[in-house]
Amino acid sequence: MNILKYTSLFLIVSVVLISCGGEVLPKPKAFLRLEYPAPKYAKVASDCPYAFEKNELAIIDPQKNCWINLQYPALNGTLHLSYIPIDGNLNQLLEDVQKLTYEHAVKADAIDPTVYENAEQNVYGMVYEVSGNAASQAQFYVTDSINHFLTGSLYFNARPNYDSIFPAVNYIKKDIRVLIESLEWKN
Repeated sequence: MNILKYTSLFLIVSVVLISCGGEVLPKPKAFLRLEYPAPKYAKVASDCPYAFEKNELAIIDPQKNCWINLQYPALNGTLHLSYIPIDGNLNQLLEDVQKLTYEHAVKADAIDPTVYENAEQNVYGMVYEVSGNAASQAQFYVTDSINHFLTGSLYFNARPNYDSIFPAVNYIKKDIRVLIESLEWKN
């Protein structure tokens, strides 16, 4: 009887060891396949001293003093737009935007600034792309350097996990580019 037990145990162990003969690889991580609708842009008409095109997916949530929140419910994010008239305070406004942007450097992997200039529309600015687990993934400002100053900050209503929000960030960054390129100042 003991011989039968040992023989059976030997056969089971042998089968298990033989079946593991190939290279053992860990199971690959799954990635979300997020697909968003193709953006359709429309001009935003308001009483504010600026106009721009926005993605129809974004919902306008007007605030006081011509500040606007562009809500992206499908992406769980918000693009906060803040308008400030220039009154001899352009240098202070520029310093404030840079200070707010670089406060995210603690959690960010990188902050990449890109200069924007459209002399025909009198629109000049800077776009900051923030990568990593920072609270805001994009910041920008645009100005005519004389009368108008508009800033924008992108935030998501979730804990900042860059890998998870990366597709949504890229989608909204394209909207930011269209917003800036279509921006017109009203006099």
